[in-house]
Amino acid sequence: MAVSNLNPAAVTAAMVTEPTTWVQWLPILPVMLCLMGAAVLMMIREQTRFHATVAMGVLGVLVGLDAMLLGYVASHGPLTVMMGRWLPPFGIAFTVDLTGALFALTSAIVALAGGIYALVDIQLSARRYGFFPFLLVLMAGVSGAFLTGDLFNLYVWFEVLLISSFGMLILGSEREQIDGALKYAILNLIATTLFLLSVGFVYAIFGTLNMADITRKANDLRETAPLLTLTCLLTLAFAMKAAAFPVNFWLPASYHTPRIVVSALFAALLTKVGIYSLIRVVVMMFPVEQEVLSLPLALVAAATMVLGALGALAQTDTRKLLGFLVISGIGSMLTGIAIGGLQGLSATLFYTLHSIVLMAALYFVIGQAGRMAGSFSLSTLSGIYRAAPLFSFVSLALFFAASGLPPFSGFWPKAMLLKAALDIGAWWLAASILVAGFITTIAIVRVFLLAYWRSNPDRPVEGHHAGLSPAAMLPILLLTGLVIGFGVFPERLISLSQDAAIGLLDPDGYIASVFPKGNVP
Repeated sequence: MAVSNLNPAAVTAAMVTEPTTWVQWLPILPVMLCLMGAAVLMMIREQTRFHATVAMGVLGVLVGLDAMLLGYVASHGPLTVMMGRWLPPFGIAFTVDLTGALFALTSAIVALAGGIYALVDIQLSARRYGFFPFLLVLMAGVSGAFLTGDLFNLYVWFEVLLISSFGMLILGSEREQIDGALKYAILNLIATTLFLLSVGFVYAIFGTLNMADITRKANDLRETAPLLTLTCLLTLAFAMKAAAFPVNFWLPASYHTPRIVVSALFAALLTKVGIYSLIRVVVMMFPVEQEVLSLPLALVAAATMVLGALGALAQTDTRKLLGFLVISGIGSMLTGIAIGGLQGLSATLFYTLHSIVLMAALYFVIGQAGRMAGSFSLSTLSGIYRAAPLFSFVSLALFFAASGLPPFSGFWPKAMLLKAALDIGAWWLAASILVAGFITTIAIVRVFLLAYWRSNPDRPVEGHHAGLSPAAMLPILLLTGLVIGFGVFPERLISLSQDAAIGLLDPDGYIASVFPKGNVP
């Protein structure tokens, strides 16, 4: 576009005229990096022996970029960059606040750990199916969802991560994987369609899809527009993505079918994108409607927590058991959203960050245990403690963290949720948290007693002990260190979660980042 031929006043009103600083590149660099890395891997698709090296380099740089982004946002507030130099609401915004930066960095760390674990779980001959390109495309979608400031582009990044997840689900093309992928695809496509319809309604009502613009216009349209109906549609779509009751049956039917590293990444990241979207849209954009929906959300949260824990208790396959633990954890996150306020929301943010790390680590240790013992069935698993005591202690620490026991990271957000529930007089919701935690503890202890502590001379583990490789233990120890570290020293993460919650409850800083003084249309 020849800017010199335009009226200067029109250019100033519609386009960014100041030069772009290096800091303004930070919100889009994580997405660009992942997409470019995936493109490079596709160009060398015949040279699969180089895929892991390239992917590890990209993911390592991704962690560094997200850490820089978090540091800047924590010090200076939300950061916005507009695509194509168009000012909002004309252009597409990438807007990063403390919530998005925290989620992006945690996801990048888990993706790096998953890439390292894949060196053992995805053999060289199996990499020709494209695991590492799919992983980078997945992270492009996840990063884009956390960093975008545009509702339609949130939908676009959902599509990107879904496309890559379909490919990762069927790696190996086994019958069980195809069956799981079909169930996963159908339910997620229904949720995606519902989300897209909701996006259309948002545009029809507001005339914009910029999240900051919608947030500041919502109060003026609340009396004339059906915002409660719109919020219900968006909540249902994101609840399906997050696997909340009663639209959660696709998760336990599919998450046990792919390779362990794929299940770990899905459990850690995909459902959390649904929770993040629910927080961003319902809490920040439609807070009045969120308060109206608080009781239904609380009921859904309680049912998701308790039924997920009961489902885990009923399983004999350790992979299926973890799938139900993912569902139960989603209930805990929904609890904080339903309670609302600073206490409830900060507890949800803390718990979500904890769950991203913990669920990946749990799948890794269950995968290692299955590889060592040659089975994922509790009827045959046994003797792991005798063969690998250190690995067993690491597993036990993660099991305790999943139960919400001190001194691990799962204790603090559970305690925060309990206090928030009791403070508003929702004793039944607090009881649901305790009951779900108690059932989860029984299910987890059962796994440890049968798979680790029990001896079975007919199935010695020593013959499979070679599966305990350094490439698999490194990500397990890394993630376990985070789980223990944030349990013993929770103050910094609690502080960041509270600051992030304040930014969501009072989004003036977010809006000012998108619409600086003098640029409000």
